[in-house]
Amino acid sequence: MNVYEDAERAAAYATLEFPGTYYLAFRDLPEIIGKHVSGTRAVDFGCGAGRSTRFLKTLGFDAIGVDIAEDMLILARERDPKGDYRRVETAGLRELEQGAFDLVFSAFTFDNIPTMETKVALFAGLRDLLRPGGKIINMVSSPEIYTYDWASFTNTCFAGNFSAKRGDSVFTIMNDILWPDDAYHETYAAAKLAVEQVCRPLGRESDPCAYVSEMTVAPWVIWVLRKDEG
Repeated sequence: MNVYEDAERAAAYATLEFPGTYYLAFRDLPEIIGKHVSGTRAVDFGCGAGRSTRFLKTLGFDAIGVDIAEDMLILARERDPKGDYRRVETAGLRELEQGAFDLVFSAFTFDNIPTMETKVALFAGLRDLLRPGGKIINMVSSPEIYTYDWASFTNTCFAGNFSAKRGDSVFTIMNDILWPDDAYHETYAAAKLAVEQVCRPLGRESDPCAYVSEMTVAPWVIWVLRKDEG
């Protein structure tokens, strides 16, 4: 079940841009993308209401936003009438042009996708969208995000988060799936993807935010991936 697949939640989510903790998630992406990605064709996997797709477009990408939640896509099209937003079923990545994209971007999508089997299948499908030299950038919540409080949300009120193990449900405002670094390494290897860089952004004094834990603990992990040709 997609936790965003209802009109009320979609409308609330569509109002978010890049405040507080979310500013930190997107702050370093222009530099990371500029370092690793050549070309301008992109897919935003799990685009939701189009926030991340619009972000990619500001960086010069010809970006297609895809999601399984039609309520979210309706809002994405309203906010970006000239954009390309498509409903793609979980197993429907083959509907997109294969081997044609310089970047596949995913922001927080895999926080809500359960089971190793499903994650591996999706990453394999995303891998097949890449042209030679193309990259996947997968941004996810760090395991620590569920046991600290942050500028944008509070998590220490959820007692069960502190004893959660890999694959368990963990809670912020919504129900996520705990998937730590070792699990992602296994997932990527099974999907024949190699890790090129891992980034854990921390807050800076110069950021326009009143941080809580972000200066010392990274709430997000940004993975840069390429096809494993070995």
